[in-house]
Amino acid sequence: MYLINITVNGDITAEQHEALFTRHVSWFQQYFNAGKFVLIGPYSDREKAGVIIAQTETREELEAILKEDAYYPNLAEYEIREFVPKMVGSWQ
Repeated sequence: MYLINITVNGDITAEQHEALFTRHVSWFQQYFNAGKFVLIGPYSDREKAGVIIAQTETREELEAILKEDAYYPNLAEYEIREFVPKMVGSWQ
């Protein structure tokens, strides 16, 4: 599994962000529905930043998916960390 921190660049204009955000959300939904993104959400303590927990066969597959995001490659930073879940609780 992968943890992806996405941070939209601070120099993006409000107009750029507004124009791209709808496509960004559609991208999230597409890969959530496909089972590739298992958890998605914005940070509550930071604007224009969020986290994705993803499950793909390979890192290359994940990187190909990230390249489809409306903010890729120059309007956001994508930090990818691979991890192995050892304990999973229930929440909600």
